[in-house]
Order: sequence, then C-alpha cells, then structure tokens
Amino acid sequence: MTQRFNCKLQGLALSAVAILVAGGAPLNAYAEEWQVLAGAESPDRGTQALAFLTNELWVRTGDSIRWSFRTHERHTVTFLATGQNRPPGFGPTFGVLAGCPGVTPDGSSFDGSECVTSDILLLSADEERTANAPTYSVQFPTAGNFKFVCLLHPDMTGVVHVLNASESLPHGQDFYDREAQHQRALLLAKAPRTELRSFAGNEDRRQTTAVAVGAGEVVTTTGSGLQTISLMRFLRQTVVVRVGDTVEWTSLDPSINHTVSFGIEPVDPRPPSAGVQLTSDGARQATIGSPGDNVNSGFLSAAPQDRPGVPQSPAGVTRFRVTFTAPGAFNYICAIHDDLGMKGRVIAF
Repeated sequence: MTQRFNCKLQGLALSAVAILVAGGAPLNAYAEEWQVLAGAESPDRGTQALAFLTNELWVRTGDSIRWSFRTHERHTVTFLATGQNRPPGFGPTFGVLAGCPGVTPDGSSFDGSECVTSDILLLSADEERTANAPTYSVQFPTAGNFKFVCLLHPDMTGVVHVLNASESLPHGQDFYDREAQHQRALLLAKAPRTELRSFAGNEDRRQTTAVAVGAGEVVTTTGSGLQTISLMRFLRQTVVVRVGDTVEWTSLDPSINHTVSFGIEPVDPRPPSAGVQLTSDGARQATIGSPGDNVNSGFLSAAPQDRPGVPQSPAGVTRFRVTFTAPGAFNYICAIHDDLGMKGRVIAF
C-alpha cells in the first residue's frame, strides 16, 4: 500500500511538472507557418506587380509567415519598430540594403520593439524555376496588428493581424492561395491598359521626340495595404531623330525610380552624371555627341504624396532631355531595371 501510495505521489508530481512546463511554453501549441508571395511578374519580366500576395493576413501568436520571392525584381519584407522612421532602400553603397540598420536572420521574431527585415531577395538572372526561389520568414510571439513594407518600393505594404492563440482565424491557407492568384491576375492585367493610357491625348507628342519612362498605377485590393503595378519598359523603344533634335523622356511611374543611362552603366545611378544640368522648369538636360558618351540622368522619380502633419515634399524630377549633335545609334538603359529588359535606342541622322 505504502509503495503504491508513493508511486501515486510521484506520478502526481510528474504531472505537476508537466503542467508547469506547458505553462511556460507558447500559448499556441499548434503553431503554423503560413505561405505567401512577395511580388509577381509577366513572363517577359516587363510587367511587375510590386505587391505582397496577399497583403493582409490573420495568424495566431506563435505562428510564422514565410514569403517567397519569385520575381527578378528586387524586394524586401520589413517590419519597422513602433515609431521608427522608414529608412532608405540603399545605403552609401548602391545595391547594398541600408536595413534598419542591417538585416536580421531568417526566422526572426517580431513584436514591434525592434525592426526585422530580410535582405534584398530575387530570382537570379537566369533562374526561371520558382522552386528554388529565396524565402524569408518572420515569427510573431505577441498579439497585435503589424504593418510590413518593402524598403525598395514605397507603395508595397501590408498588415498582419496576430490574434491570441485561443481566438479563431477567419481564413486558412487555401483562402490566401486563392487571394494571391486572384490579386496577381488582377494586377498584371492592368499593365496593358496602363501602357495604352500613358500617351492618351498626346498624339502629337507620340509622333515627335517624346518617350515615356515606364508607367504604373498604385491600387489596393484588401483595404489594409498598397500594391503597385509597374511597366518596366520605355514606351517607344526606338526613336529616330535628326541631328540637333532633343529627345525628352518623362517618367510616368507614380512611385518607382528609373534612369536614362547612355554608355557604361554607372556604379551608382542615383545622382546625375557630370555635365547634366538642371533646367528652369525642373527637368534635367544633357548633350551627347558620340555613341560612346557616358551620360546618366540620375533617378527620375515622382514626388511622394503629401500627407497632413508632415513637411510638404518638393516636386519630383521626372523629365530628362538630351540633344544629339552627331549622327549614330545611341543605346541606353534604365540602370535599375535593365536586367528586366528596360532598354532603348535613339537613332540620329
């Protein structure tokens, strides 16, 4: 009897220890990893959906989300700390992410107290299969509503609603898969209409020396984040002019930076090259006298939208003019998106 009683006490003690251990574990004993996408693109890479698909999710504490990067355009997944100012995409070295600062490892935990961000992720230049696409995951230990962004694309945002472990979720993985497919199709279908609208009402300009630098549109499909569709092309890829004519490029993209770069691709395309001047109407201008000249417009960027309570933004620099003083074929690229096929040519005779 005594032996049986002692065994019973030992069993109760072990049960108590098990309960205490369980009490110290995460509340969600069935943590899940949710799968979503960062970006989408057309087969020719020229149309880019700068969007998280989907960009609004409900998860429980302890869950994680894994983003797959299946495009040749660069993206990040970034959660800024509460009250943190958004950092620039690139630091002193172009192509190297500034981070917040730096990057955090895959599987990092975010609760709003410290920034968490992936590095710049994308498919390699010759990678067509998405099975080997890079991924990045974030785990959520506490309840709350957390915004996430791409540091390279200002109008690419989303929200994660983290519920307590005891709460029911409104959607499952199948729902998010369907939403991603629907949003991807919707966004990519907008690009042809954006292209057709880009020169609408400007038939006289289309027949002269005007070139549109990309085109785009900022939309929302969930009410909790922004998505952008961008056409990474020069609209009129070949322009024929006479010697002495001036060609004008105008960026029609509402939130994406582009360049017009002749000659050797600049290491840092952000600033204009030497010899590029600012005009009285806020455009940039240059003169090219040889197909071997190296001339870079610098970033052509629309001004960000103004918001109450913050300083008014200056007007953007969206136009670049080049006068061609010699005959020849002058090839140029967007130094940011040439790997997507954003290239053009001016033929002067």
